[in-house]
Amino acid sequence: MSEPHAMQSEKTILGHPAGLFVLFFTEMWERFSYYGMRALLVLYISSTVGDGGLGWTKASALELYGWYTMLVYVMSIPGGIVADRLLGQKKSVLYGAIILVAGHGILAIEQMWAFYTGLALIIFGVGMLKPNISTMVGGLYKKGDIRRDKGFTIFYIGINIGAFLSALIVGYIGQTYGWHYGFGLAGVGMLLGLVVYIRGQKYLETVGNFLGKSDNEEERELLKKPLTKIEKDRMIVLSLSFLIIIVFWGAFEQAGGLLNIYADEKINRTILGWEMPSTWFQSFNAAFIIIFGAGVAWFWAQRKLKGKETSTLLKMGIGTIIMGLGFLLMVGASKEAGATEFGTASFWWLTGAYLLHTIGELCASPTALSFITKLAPVKYASIMMGVYFAATGFGNKLAGTIGEASQSEPVKIEFVAEKDDLKDFNRADTLVAKDEAFAIKAKIYLENDSLVALSYKDGKDVSGIFDFSGENEGEKRKSLGRVKALLKENKATADKPCHANFKFEKDVEAAKIKANKGDGKKYAGAFIIEEVQNDKEYKIFLFIFILTGVFGLIVIMLLKPLKRLTHGAEDNEGTINEEAEGFELADGE
Repeated sequence: MSEPHAMQSEKTILGHPAGLFVLFFTEMWERFSYYGMRALLVLYISSTVGDGGLGWTKASALELYGWYTMLVYVMSIPGGIVADRLLGQKKSVLYGAIILVAGHGILAIEQMWAFYTGLALIIFGVGMLKPNISTMVGGLYKKGDIRRDKGFTIFYIGINIGAFLSALIVGYIGQTYGWHYGFGLAGVGMLLGLVVYIRGQKYLETVGNFLGKSDNEEERELLKKPLTKIEKDRMIVLSLSFLIIIVFWGAFEQAGGLLNIYADEKINRTILGWEMPSTWFQSFNAAFIIIFGAGVAWFWAQRKLKGKETSTLLKMGIGTIIMGLGFLLMVGASKEAGATEFGTASFWWLTGAYLLHTIGELCASPTALSFITKLAPVKYASIMMGVYFAATGFGNKLAGTIGEASQSEPVKIEFVAEKDDLKDFNRADTLVAKDEAFAIKAKIYLENDSLVALSYKDGKDVSGIFDFSGENEGEKRKSLGRVKALLKENKATADKPCHANFKFEKDVEAAKIKANKGDGKKYAGAFIIEEVQNDKEYKIFLFIFILTGVFGLIVIMLLKPLKRLTHGAEDNEGTINEEAEGFELADGE
């Protein structure tokens, strides 16, 4: 990266370099594609094959989600190295955008090879684009320029405009018309971002260039100079700050995984008789950022004017605590959902949680990007930005692991009844006649050590319509034994039963054979015990609340020694370009 090079004579918009808005719209469309695809990913993977999904368990879907979102950000390290050592940020962003267009486009193809290929290309594309476009934003401003934090906040709002629109549009299209239509629409968004970036190159001439080819001898020497004592101390602070970043995003990124599934299954989304698509919850965070972004920035600005502590480290600690409070609301949601049979929680629990997550994010995240550009040595600018996003990636993996731990292992079963045996059960006879998937809600308990399953609708015994599946009788007995143990642990009785939703789906290949039409054969299924699942979710939400609170408090307690190691990196702002300020989305930061 070139030394920050914003000049007073350059073209400005709202008091900021015009290049900021080129990067703003490029990143907006990139995030439109990424968050649109993310809103669908776990739901697509865990949906039944009959509904166009992959038919994986929710735990497996969350596991893949964790690995994918981790790798997306971990690839920022090699992406930063490539930029710093070979290409420069500007070309790296261009190549990353091209790869992303290809990746999202391939995801629109309904084949497993396309699914994995598309994910791989998105991982590489984001790794090239994400750290370098953020570093270029910092490069638009001179050191000490008060506009830098505001520029990053404007850039951050661009990210969230893209995220807001994607959840509404891509999420709706994917859930309504087909998953792959949604994936394809995400690719269209990325293509628009690429076009914006290419057409805006004239406003980016002074940033993102490869230092190794610089005409400035001083810039080339920066690549060879060893780090100074101050630079080493600042690198220590950055390294420690990455730990809180991992915890923060490990909690926050439940949005695309656990909270996404929870919204789909456990939240009452009916508003005046209309059921809101579950993916629309993914837009709440972005909408709240747009609404409250300036207000949160104003709050911190007022503290700064009063001479109170406003360091980035303090914001990160407080932001983590506030974000964690959102999971305390989810503890309440879990209690409400578990209070009734097959219950759901109020829309407002999750809405309130996303609001607190957003306030926490606005404290911790926008200025974290700026913080890195202030502390990182110029020779390692993109690499350290890459490490930041890698820490975000490890946070995403932590999110997937935590989410996976919240899911009960489904008990696999097979349908063994004839279709005529289902006439009285929830219209299942009609669905079986059409080879369609069906589900039967039931109360379950043990009676004389035998499993009893009574239809929740009319109390009739449905235990005879299924058997525990497995390659041999030993596996079947093991599954039955696990269910019995769980029922005993939950003290399920006829007066106080547990509850399960038995879901069945016909084998896709068997359904293609006309001779098998409506025969009720080749149906496989699974169920979980609702009380067990509710308990797992309750404990996970409580765990996240405690984890974030502890880490946030640790950062605040270590604030003074960590600030000393920054050697005043945040103390010299406000000396340059103050007269250039106009209307800002985050005025006063």
